Amino acid sequence: MTDPPDYPTDRLYSEGFAAMNDALSEVLRAVRLTGGVFLSANFSAPWCISVSLSSEDCLPFLRRPLQMIGYHVVIDGRLLVGLEGEKMLEVGAGEIFLFPQNDDHILASEAGLEPVKARELIKPTPEGGLFRIDHGAGGPRTSIVCGFLASEEGFNPLIASLPKILKIDVRDATSREWIEASVRFAAAELTQGRLASSSVMTRLSESLLAEAVRQYSSTLKDLHAGWLNGLKDPQVGHALALIHQKIDEPWSAEALAREVGLSRSGFVDRFSSLVGMPPIRYLTFWRLQTAKMTLRDTKRSVAQLAHAVGYESEEAFSRAFKREFGMSPARWRDAAANV
Repeated sequence: MTDPPDYPTDRLYSEGFAAMNDALSEVLRAVRLTGGVFLSANFSAPWCISVSLSSEDCLPFLRRPLQMIGYHVVIDGRLLVGLEGEKMLEVGAGEIFLFPQNDDHILASEAGLEPVKARELIKPTPEGGLFRIDHGAGGPRTSIVCGFLASEEGFNPLIASLPKILKIDVRDATSREWIEASVRFAAAELTQGRLASSSVMTRLSESLLAEAVRQYSSTLKDLHAGWLNGLKDPQVGHALALIHQKIDEPWSAEALAREVGLSRSGFVDRFSSLVGMPPIRYLTFWRLQTAKMTLRDTKRSVAQLAHAVGYESEEAFSRAFKREFGMSPARWRDAAANV
């Protein structure tokens, strides 16, 4: 059996995220992704396939994903990738591309070819384990590994802010060594018809999303481009970090403004224009999202949870939760347990 990456993984993983010790790292941790690599594919030009990732592809890893991000790692060769009817993007060995909204997409050796549905080409490995694709007409070869990032949460402002396709150049990644070793490990396991370690894949998933967001956010110029630019702004980014780090703190707009060195009105206007909602509305939103995740994952009482996310009473928390999600915390927990 293939061994996991042979280096101090915990140290490298921690160092990769230490480089992101800011608001972005706090928000990424809150997404709570599960990851998996489920297919290896080898192509020979000319070739063209259409790809659609569904929740069934995640069943070996996750019971009920509500959010999915498909991704492909180019091991060897080159290819074009794009959405139906849109300009194709060229990707080469050592690069990774993700689909934050899990859009159907086209992979091809060149533009203008008629796509074949990828599902029609998938076959089990000779060992009877996981799946692979071998397809093409014998020309220059391209090899990729396909995977997904998934979450049981239905909405996250980070993922909603991302474009439809993100490309990562692993050579520029702060956690390059971790990503490369984990991908090699997953690919080796796939060739043997096995799933790679879930802990390795979850960490790989987090690293991939972190690098994608970091590289994408570095290209943003317009301060009004969306929520991600709130993280880039020194004052608003610091406020977001404070909210995520100390969710149970009795924050007010005045207190956050003092922490970041702005007047109350200046802070509220700046935060609202960049994030898309006022700071206290964002605080309430994130407290309730955090509470919803915790309701499913733990057996803590509603009263304990209310205190943990910053509410002084169970009654106030329950009213806010019902306004946001249409049912009480206890009823939501029961419904989630029966799904």
